[in-house]
Amino acid sequence: MKNLIGMYECRADAKGRLMLPSGLKKQLAAELQEGFVLKRSVFNACLELYPLAEWNFVMADVNKLNRFVKKNNDFVRMFTAGVRMVDADITARIQIPKDLINFAGIQKQIVLASVGNIVEIWDKDQYEKTVNDASVDFGLLAEEVMGNTEKTE
Repeated sequence: MKNLIGMYECRADAKGRLMLPSGLKKQLAAELQEGFVLKRSVFNACLELYPLAEWNFVMADVNKLNRFVKKNNDFVRMFTAGVRMVDADITARIQIPKDLINFAGIQKQIVLASVGNIVEIWDKDQYEKTVNDASVDFGLLAEEVMGNTEKTE
């Protein structure tokens, strides 16, 4: 599992194509040949770009769900709604389908934000509103999520 690094600003053309920045191209060199999966984010108005191997890893867990349980079946349907295979062309451009552009509210200015082993694709204004949200106390959030007080070393 590869951890990606960086936040990149770029533009989409009128057809929804965006060129992966050189920093991401270098990190994803092997994955450029295999392709990617593009999907709606579960929690935010952004898109998630998965290298195919990472997508297959996630789907291995999803496929373990009992599809005869309605909530599991509903989850799988909603989780995979709008999912697309996307390939990078020779210049490392990917095409974002129109329905996914609309879902994320993407205009021309885009932010590609690495989040562990995937890349989030945001409209720049929406990304800045989200990361600068004053209602979220990041210090408190970090303590709650990562500050396990029961750890002893």
